[in-house]
Amino acid sequence: MRASSLALRLFLSATVWTVLILVVTGFVLSGLYRQSVERAFDRRLGVYLKTLIADVASPEESQEKFGQLGEPLFELPLSGWYWQVTRLDGSKPDTRSSRSLWDRSLPHLQEMNIEIASDGSRKSYVQGPEDQRLRQVERNIDLGDEGRFLVAVGGDAAEIDDEITAFDRALAVTFAMLAAVLLLTTMFQVRFGLAPLKRISESMAAIRGGTAEKLEGAFPVEIAPLARETNALLEANREIVERARTHVGNLAHALKTPLSVMVNEAASRGDDDAFAAKVREQTNIMRDQVTRHLERARLAARLTVVGTITDVVPVVHALARTMEKTHHGKSLGIEVDAPEFARFRGERQDLEEMVGNLVDNAFKWASSRVAIEVAPERPEPGREVVRIVVDDDGPGLTASEREQVARRGRRLDETKPGSGLGLSIVVELAALYGGALNLGTAPIGGLRAELVLPAA
Repeated sequence: MRASSLALRLFLSATVWTVLILVVTGFVLSGLYRQSVERAFDRRLGVYLKTLIADVASPEESQEKFGQLGEPLFELPLSGWYWQVTRLDGSKPDTRSSRSLWDRSLPHLQEMNIEIASDGSRKSYVQGPEDQRLRQVERNIDLGDEGRFLVAVGGDAAEIDDEITAFDRALAVTFAMLAAVLLLTTMFQVRFGLAPLKRISESMAAIRGGTAEKLEGAFPVEIAPLARETNALLEANREIVERARTHVGNLAHALKTPLSVMVNEAASRGDDDAFAAKVREQTNIMRDQVTRHLERARLAARLTVVGTITDVVPVVHALARTMEKTHHGKSLGIEVDAPEFARFRGERQDLEEMVGNLVDNAFKWASSRVAIEVAPERPEPGREVVRIVVDDDGPGLTASEREQVARRGRRLDETKPGSGLGLSIVVELAALYGGALNLGTAPIGGLRAELVLPAA
């Protein structure tokens, strides 16, 4: 898909929005999950905290099992799970702590300006012994005459981080798979949604290729107006071309009759009348000019018709047979080298006129042999041409002569029949179709005429 492709634009925009939505959703879900894990962890710490508060508030004689919370990690040195009870009303704080805390101590959240939560406790992440990251909960207890205490419980925050990391990995894998599925679905939707446009493109190619005359089939409501307008445009184009052909034909008949009358009147004066000779000369020039411009108008009108295709090989073989019959007195040999399949993007009548002029010219000048070659070629990607080469073994032409004979009405030898218009007509016709005529020296000794035309 190219950068200017509508399908690519739709796909890229859908990809950007899909990735953006999934990334934002992933961050939101990860944040919500972190909050959920922290709440669960805080509830666990809260249970230990309440047990410690109950131990602190119990009578002295019942504190033999003080701080035994039923968690072995509180007994393992530097395990990451700690509790600490600090008496605050004495001249010197009295601290009792879990065996896991060893000779270290937990920081006081109240000294860190941590706000009190709705349940009366403070909660925060702190740096514990051995630079361990802890999640700590503490609470102030006032037992009246028995004193004031600060009770704190801390747990290893790595458990929170590990659980969140596992969740983030699972979330990333899930969202990556979801993104892949969504992008594949988007690609399918784009292709499915733009399929009618592809059908229109194929139908237009068929029209241009000559296998169809209009867009056919049912199209979605969004594209149906485009198809209708395109068909209407094609029909209007055909009508304009038909009217142009009619007008050209009418004009040709309207001009030919007066010109013929003038020629006949001048001929009746005799060959000795200078005025009559001048009239005949100028009338012939007028006739040639009228024929030339009417032919150009006819070709221009015909070239506006989309989708005319002509098989080249049958035309070449038919012209070869015709020329053999026309020039049967010269006993010339003709060779035709043509593939089974070659098509010209244009009118059959124009192809016959171009190739016919070249073959007729070759038969006029050839000594014993005429060779015709047809070759479809692709000179560059996306461009196809059909090359028609006509060689003869006649006297040939010099470079300056080859330049002159392509001009309208220019003849180098008045002994040969013709008007001198043949090669110039071929040049003009080929140019109208975007082709070209090149003259050179044939390998068999005479003139080579190479006609290059657009292929279907």
